[in-house]
Amino acid sequence: MIQPTAMKLGKGLVAALALIALSSPGEAKTSKDELVIATTTDIRSLDATGRDAATDTVLHHIYETLVGFRADMTVGPALADSWDVSQDGTVYTFHLRQGAKFHNGDPVTAQDFKWSWDFHMNPDRKISCKANFDGSRQIKVLSLDTPDDNTVVFKIEKPSPLFLTRLAEIQCNLWVANPKNVDDKGAWKEGSAIGSGPFKLESRIAGDHTTLAKFDGYVASTAPKSGYSGDRTALIDKLTFRVIPDATVQEVALKAGDVDVVNFVGPKRAQELEELGLKRSTSPGLGWTTILLQTNDPLLSNPKMREALARAIDYDEIATIRTAGTAEPNPSAVGQASPYFRDSMKQWPAYDPEKARALLKEAGYKGELLKIQTNTRYQAMYDNAIMVQAMLMQIGINAQLETLEWGTQLDMFRSGKFQLQSFIWSPRLDPSLNYGSIIGDKKEDPSNQWDNKEAYELYQASLAESDPNKRGDIFARMHELMEKDIPIISLYYNTVNAVTGANVSGYVSWPAENSIGWGVSKQ
Repeated sequence: MIQPTAMKLGKGLVAALALIALSSPGEAKTSKDELVIATTTDIRSLDATGRDAATDTVLHHIYETLVGFRADMTVGPALADSWDVSQDGTVYTFHLRQGAKFHNGDPVTAQDFKWSWDFHMNPDRKISCKANFDGSRQIKVLSLDTPDDNTVVFKIEKPSPLFLTRLAEIQCNLWVANPKNVDDKGAWKEGSAIGSGPFKLESRIAGDHTTLAKFDGYVASTAPKSGYSGDRTALIDKLTFRVIPDATVQEVALKAGDVDVVNFVGPKRAQELEELGLKRSTSPGLGWTTILLQTNDPLLSNPKMREALARAIDYDEIATIRTAGTAEPNPSAVGQASPYFRDSMKQWPAYDPEKARALLKEAGYKGELLKIQTNTRYQAMYDNAIMVQAMLMQIGINAQLETLEWGTQLDMFRSGKFQLQSFIWSPRLDPSLNYGSIIGDKKEDPSNQWDNKEAYELYQASLAESDPNKRGDIFARMHELMEKDIPIISLYYNTVNAVTGANVSGYVSWPAENSIGWGVSKQ
């Protein structure tokens, strides 16, 4: 999701790493038949009951969704080779890929998709994406039919431009699984992961690694490989996701040839590693880098106080330093990589320390403590917090860092127990999804950042409008409201940088950020 931290290392470990680093960059030590990708965290489950970005990445190699995001963020074929939409936009008919099989040899059928859908949507199953299809977020699935083994038919209540996007949404994990993954009582079997993806589960040691093996029976899509869409043919026999929490250790392992891929490398560091003979892959990013504001806080409930904070931040300096000049600041919930981005979305209270001090005085600020919660799991969050703290202190704010464990910070976010948080949202591949992450009633969900009735109505309208120009108008109006309310401070959208060994071919970064192991080979 985000750049991992470089944690403090003991003297002995530093010495050991220094010895390892003496080997030539990218010197091959891993087998040419195995691709090893470094990951900061272990997966949380094999059925997406518990999920995070690391879990999503592994599971999408084992299982397949009906449709998937291409590299340009449009939706393309995955398990479904094609689909038809009725004239009124309420009936979607998907045609499954001919010859698709599960890892146990069973054919993939439409009935398997329906079973998987019912599993994902079970009211007793904790999955946040149920609301995407029950009418809570505009889309309401009225029926799901399987007229034959290769056809899936959805009937939705009213047309929605986001139906395919919701089906493809990576975080939702709406993939097809074999019903034999569960026991007679409907509980997922421990260690089971029977999917139809290009890789199958081989072994897993919690906290250390998950290894997948090439599925020889995989029948690929005829569509071209692009992101999570199209041809997913595995070119490598084994794919291992090795847990290495520390960014420094990841880099040393890459130089030594003990891992083949390191993701979320800082732009400047990626350039330096490329100069050493390693390979770099870069793409525009959609990960949203922000400072969260708790508008229910006694201090921050004052609009003048929030504007003072917004004017205290030098956005150009932060974006330039944090991205090595590869990305511009962006105050909007619409990333520059989105087709909906407009120049009007660059409007925001400008950096003006003198004006910020005047606003503090008008707000009646008397030196009260303002805490910025952050963590050392993700270096970008921590570094951004330090820079923002310094800028706030320069205008006279008593700003203090509160460094938490990442899990604790997430708990604080979900419960709304913070004043400021340095936070990065994993990529949402449509602006409505970014806005949907922050807009809502704080009484119903304390993690909501923006409790504004008009903004919520516009968000709902963006989910229903199918005309791209009209959707763009809606997002432009939402940004105007956000500029006025300042419920959150948007800093920038980082570029996505991965570095691989010199003997790795075909590894490509993309805006969604999740690693892709198919289509990659080693010499």
